[in-house]
Amino acid sequence: MRMTDVQRAFFGAALFVLAWAAIHTGFYEHAQIVDTPVYEEYGDAIVDGAVPYRDFKVEYPPGALPVFVVPALGDWDYREAFEWVMALCGIGAIAGVALSARPLGLGFWTLAFVALSPLAIGSVILTRFDLWPVMLTSFALAAILREHVRSAHVLLGLAVAAKLYPGVFLPLTVGYVWRRRGRRDALICLALCVGVALAVYAPFVVVAPDGVLASVGRQLSRPLQIESVGSAFLLVAHQLFDLDLDVRSTHGSQNLVGTLPAVVAVLLSAAQMGALVWVWTRRVATPQALAAACAAALVAFVALGKVLSPQFLIWLVAVVPLAASASATAVLAVAVVLTQLWFPFRYWDLVRELDATVSWLVLARDLVLVGLLALLVRRLAATQR
Repeated sequence: MRMTDVQRAFFGAALFVLAWAAIHTGFYEHAQIVDTPVYEEYGDAIVDGAVPYRDFKVEYPPGALPVFVVPALGDWDYREAFEWVMALCGIGAIAGVALSARPLGLGFWTLAFVALSPLAIGSVILTRFDLWPVMLTSFALAAILREHVRSAHVLLGLAVAAKLYPGVFLPLTVGYVWRRRGRRDALICLALCVGVALAVYAPFVVVAPDGVLASVGRQLSRPLQIESVGSAFLLVAHQLFDLDLDVRSTHGSQNLVGTLPAVVAVLLSAAQMGALVWVWTRRVATPQALAAACAAALVAFVALGKVLSPQFLIWLVAVVPLAASASATAVLAVAVVLTQLWFPFRYWDLVRELDATVSWLVLARDLVLVGLLALLVRRLAATQR
């Protein structure tokens, strides 16, 4: 007997809770690198009456602020409360994937992979707010796959306002609606998504335009992050040819700086945009094609970006399995596990010593992600045929 959507979501949530509990034990507790102190500063300042972007600098979009504030509202331990909020977001993301499974014809094993993914991702999932935009994105994709196209784009607008990356889906979802329902509905959906995102930004733009602009500029101007595919090749060149590299902590991450890394960052960004444009211009007219295209676009954005932080893989685990490619899901699992081999346990060895073993592991992971992109491009072509 086939499971209902509610049953899928329930069993998926149960698996997620077990995985969430497991990553609070054993080696997962060692050498953690956390962002919660930053979130706590934001949350406490807002609770005390300070206005974000005006009274203090905020690195993230305004749609992220609610998950910083909620854990600061009580007398409980902030990190513990934040983890509870993220756990609820994770369960919500599982529900979104469960709702997407039926229109795509996916089995329960797809949902099980997503639910158990914290075991492969590791402790980074506990102390980053990425499950919040992941949940919003999961519900947005589920809504559009179930033909609730306007609600989907409202949710997508909220996701973009929480973290900018879901914007890579918008050209695909609007094109999908255009082909299935016509230009009028597509333009309405576009207006809803953009309008919701702007509505979230608007109050802060009014009171602190310079602060908001600085926040956006900080994200767009980031240098070549040390775990990106461009950095990976430079790290290996350092090991093989003694290439001189300069590592500096800026923009909230550790980066390679200098003329050569800057050139590599530009080339990588050009490749990223080229890959995205290619995916965006595909003819996407079926749910299966849309899922494959969204997965390919997101992997292109992550794998070819000049910044590739470990938490970016959290975005992938809720989208790539929707492409209905067992090989792509397996390759994603390899990439996630490879990441945990050095992050967080040996990350500072890479930053401080340019450790050879970690350098090769970073290159291996990044090449696996590029291979994943190739698999998804092939899957997208198959869905179009």
